[in-house]
Amino acid sequence: MKLKSLQQEQGDRYRLTFDSGEVTSVDLRDLIAHHVSEEQLQTAHLDSEWGCLEFNEGHVDIPPKTLYHFACQQRDRQVA
Repeated sequence: MKLKSLQQEQGDRYRLTFDSGEVTSVDLRDLIAHHVSEEQLQTAHLDSEWGCLEFNEGHVDIPPKTLYHFACQQRDRQVA
């Protein structure tokens, strides 16, 4: 599984598209708050080789499986 594209929607909320075709909008605050400051959110980019989300020129990277599982947990919490 790889992250295919990302778009910052607002603040910590990102629209993530995975190579499976699944698209989700998720607030990543709980996942990244200890590693990425609010000012650094605009440094987000996709590492196309590894399919991961990176911040701060690669100093912080989040593997696609971690993103996917986190997004699923957030979605499940909203449904419950």
